[in-house]
Amino acid sequence: MKEKENVRSEAGAPIQPYIPATETLPEFTLKAVVLGCLFGMMFGAANAYLGLKAGLTVSTSIPVAVMTVAVFRALRGVLGRSTILESNLSQTVGSASSSLASGIIFTIPALFLWGLDPSLLEMATLALLGGLLGILFMIPLRRYLIVKEQRSLPYPEGTACAEVLVASEVGGSRARNVFVGLGIGAVYKFFIGFLHLWNERVYLAIPRMKKAVVGIETTPALLGVGYILGYRISAVMVAGSLVSWVALIPLIAHFGEGFTTPLFPEMAKTIGQMSPAEIWTRYIRYIGAGAVAFGGIITVVRSVPTMVESFRLGVEEVRARLSKRFVQRIRTERDLPLFYVLVGAALIVLVIALVPHIIGNVESFGVRLIGAICIAVFSFFFVTVSSRIVGLVGVSSNPTSGMTIVTLMGTSLIFVLLGWTDEMGKVAVLTVGTIVCVAASIAGDTSQDLKTGFLVGATP
Repeated sequence: MKEKENVRSEAGAPIQPYIPATETLPEFTLKAVVLGCLFGMMFGAANAYLGLKAGLTVSTSIPVAVMTVAVFRALRGVLGRSTILESNLSQTVGSASSSLASGIIFTIPALFLWGLDPSLLEMATLALLGGLLGILFMIPLRRYLIVKEQRSLPYPEGTACAEVLVASEVGGSRARNVFVGLGIGAVYKFFIGFLHLWNERVYLAIPRMKKAVVGIETTPALLGVGYILGYRISAVMVAGSLVSWVALIPLIAHFGEGFTTPLFPEMAKTIGQMSPAEIWTRYIRYIGAGAVAFGGIITVVRSVPTMVESFRLGVEEVRARLSKRFVQRIRTERDLPLFYVLVGAALIVLVIALVPHIIGNVESFGVRLIGAICIAVFSFFFVTVSSRIVGLVGVSSNPTSGMTIVTLMGTSLIFVLLGWTDEMGKVAVLTVGTIVCVAASIAGDTSQDLKTGFLVGATP
């Protein structure tokens, strides 16, 4: 049998999928979905606990891919031989729960802090609506972000998952390299996480520069992401950190040293009393959120031609179906028709606007309508932002909190202008932020999974 192409190719040449478009293998099967759901429950619960305890979550695509391959191999005698496309579908289902947890745990707890007690059904509804919006808004972007930008957007977790799946398929030295990397990462983590032979994070204060700090985090996950990203994108991330910690924080500390009262949004300490980390939390984070928003505007503008082309192709496809002249696209280029995407998104927005008790138990139709419009606008915008950012830095570094902050600030401004400043308005704003946060998180994970599928030759 002819040896299949690698998921990587020479620089400048189009990337060829591992499974060609002309070859059809079992993909959407019951065993793949069930195994993905089981892993989803397990990793989703673990990620939710980690996020609530430590304030951060991690991408689970790679461990789910590894475990999926291991389980399918172990149960080959019971389940039969599994294909690489089934393994890809299983890890796609399993990893989605972690991003869903990220969108929920950073917003819903605020309701409990306010003394409210949302039911499990209410929280599940918010997660479902946000997840569906994230997936639907991501679909028209696939051809631009995943296919056209295949060289400039590496999607580190998606690429790593594809390497794991292909290595498990071909075996030999490639499979050995993957598991050697896993072993080195595990030993490294054991040394710093359990034996504490050295610190994961090392900081150094720069003399003669007020509150300027440089540091390094030597976790195996970040080292591996840097290896996948390469020099250029890693340099961009380092540059952003240096601008924050060596330029902006010292400037804020210098000009704010003489302030005798706290500067909003800080309410307790003056700038002179704050540590560099506190200045970053209170001020630099918001600057970063603004930068993320501006980058999103640029991404949306650059994506417009592709969206228009997708819409045109969608209209042509509908006309072709009606006239019975429809020609099926090749397997690896079959997206959900844009007509269904638009109808699905519109129905979700209508449900949010028309059904009471979704927007923070609000009975007022006006509040629900404005909230639904805010959800549609901010979700579309930040789905685009999230999908592009994770292509550069990965899901674990996706600044979902910054996107949520911008959403909350924008929605709050609209509500203040309309005079909705009571408890009902606050809960409605947070509900809007929850749905948008889930949509952005799911879009980031979906983008990585689409990258994996693009590399291994799955059906979108």
